[in-house]
Amino acid sequence: MLRATLLSLLLAFPPMTVLAQTGPANQVVGTWRMVAARIDPDGKNLPAYGEKPNGLLVFTPDMRYVEVLTDADTPRFASNVRGEGTDSENREAMGRSIGHFGTYTVDQNGAFSGNRVEGSTFPNWVGNTRTTKELRLTVVADRMYEEFVRPEGTKIVIEFERVK
Repeated sequence: MLRATLLSLLLAFPPMTVLAQTGPANQVVGTWRMVAARIDPDGKNLPAYGEKPNGLLVFTPDMRYVEVLTDADTPRFASNVRGEGTDSENREAMGRSIGHFGTYTVDQNGAFSGNRVEGSTFPNWVGNTRTTKELRLTVVADRMYEEFVRPEGTKIVIEFERVK
């Protein structure tokens, strides 16, 4: 009788983890590889990270993210020591890459709704919170499109594919 009572309680009140999975799925969770990036300064449509954009954007189930985007053709430093690049080498590397991490949110439909930058290779972003007004991520099947406009008005569009 005790066994039957326990079984009926388990069936009547499933574990919370099962209930949590019944809502809309988080559309952005997972690992995404950059496949294209365009920047549009002054009406031009240019490669944002060169002809060989290279980068990953990762969204974890616990609502953390990390994004590292680079130009695969960035020249190597003459010195093999990271902190000993010339001014020119450092400027080139900084201008052709970005890395940042923090937390993110999704809305009631599981769509990206914003992020908060906790650390970045561009220190001016640290502490910033961005909503879909400043940053839009749209998922279409196994593709994701990131769109944002820099403060001076330059538009950037990045295309990612889901890593399987």
